[in-house]
Amino acid sequence: MKKRIRNIFISIFVVVWLCAFHYESIRYFYLEPVLGQRLPKIKFLFPPAGWIMFYRVDDQFAYPEIYGVIKGAPQVIDPHDIIRTRFIGFDNIRRGILGAALSGYRRQDFCRYMHRNFPVFDDFYVTAVNIPSVTKAPYDRQQIPVYQCGGK
Repeated sequence: MKKRIRNIFISIFVVVWLCAFHYESIRYFYLEPVLGQRLPKIKFLFPPAGWIMFYRVDDQFAYPEIYGVIKGAPQVIDPHDIIRTRFIGFDNIRRGILGAALSGYRRQDFCRYMHRNFPVFDDFYVTAVNIPSVTKAPYDRQQIPVYQCGGK
């Protein structure tokens, strides 16, 4: 009898948690536009990424940083301006979609893309930012130049 009651409570918890998880996953992009109002957020551990929350997290972290050059002065370009996508439930920039810019075999394609989409810049620099240990030294950034696109 005790085992049956325990299983009922576990089943109820799982159903409630799944309903809350699905609500949080679709609240912002689906429910709020349909209902035309802001809905309350459930204060649980729900990552903004929704279903992609289950992936391996390493202590080392690296990401590309792109600089546009105007009259010899470099300035960082927001990655969300470079790759403008609006996927539901997660941020492609945080998931590393811009990492392809670091690979050598995509260099020409990426430079052509940058010159076409950002004609205001004269040139572009691609750098790799490496954080060796996010937990022990989160502000230790090692920035390495990868390549320069070349002028227009």
